[in-house]
Amino acid sequence: VQLQASGGGLVQAGGSLRLSCAASGSWFSINVMGWYRQAPGKQRELVASITLGGSTNYADSVKGRFTISRDNARNTVYLQMNSLKPEDTAVYYCNAAVKLTFLQVKTDDYWGQGTQVTVSS
Repeated sequence: VQLQASGGGLVQAGGSLRLSCAASGSWFSINVMGWYRQAPGKQRELVASITLGGSTNYADSVKGRFTISRDNARNTVYLQMNSLKPEDTAVYYCNAAVKLTFLQVKTDDYWGQGTQVTVSS
């Protein structure tokens, strides 16, 4: 399973960016797709996640500003980021919790390569 993320960049505070992450390869199911971020000197943190059925979860810091969505036909997850703040500056990583086979009980985690988001004040 490979995850290819795109869409990062430099934006002014208050602006918007849309991240995309496409999964390729072979699997039985991708149960959860999500976005994490890591700022310099900080631990990686969950930004948002979405289940196969469309249930979403957001970090408190991005609620009301970010929207995660998923196109199961394209095996792609999106993160629409609005009203960006300088504190949103980080490397954003997409993540997929994958079952490779029907018999697999626990999912395996896969990560994309990371995309830089920089918000200037």
